[in-house]
Amino acid sequence: MLKGIPKILSPELLKALCEMGHSDRLVIADGNFPAESIGKNAKVIRMDGCGAEELLDAVLALFPLDHYAEQPVLLMEKVPGDKAETPIWESFRRIVAKHEGETRGANPAGSKGSAGEKERIGHLERFRFYKEASEAYLIIASSERALYANVILQKGVVD
Repeated sequence: MLKGIPKILSPELLKALCEMGHSDRLVIADGNFPAESIGKNAKVIRMDGCGAEELLDAVLALFPLDHYAEQPVLLMEKVPGDKAETPIWESFRRIVAKHEGETRGANPAGSKGSAGEKERIGHLERFRFYKEASEAYLIIASSERALYANVILQKGVVD
């Protein structure tokens, strides 16, 4: 056991996070995401029983976002005409703001701080998201049931 490590992060996942370098990307994928086929050239770690929000929060506790990238956090856009609700996106924004605030001075309450957290989160069309995900170093396959609960994170540096 180690102190300060979120319990949800397995030794296998911690090892993969440590192996990643600046600009490497990871995907936190929902339960519907084709993790194995998209990730055939990546490390795929299954986190069955875990949700995307709790994984994002745990990963960002240790994982620096790339401050040189305009949008180091990318979400999958809804398909045009899809009436699915995406309340999880607001949860993702709050989690990113919380961790960006710890490292960049942003207001963790959700209003714009110096990090401009809302601008640091972008959206990609579904098939472009798949293409970007296929080039990721790591895909974390969750059991998240919310629709469009896929997120790409680009790693920065620890300074």
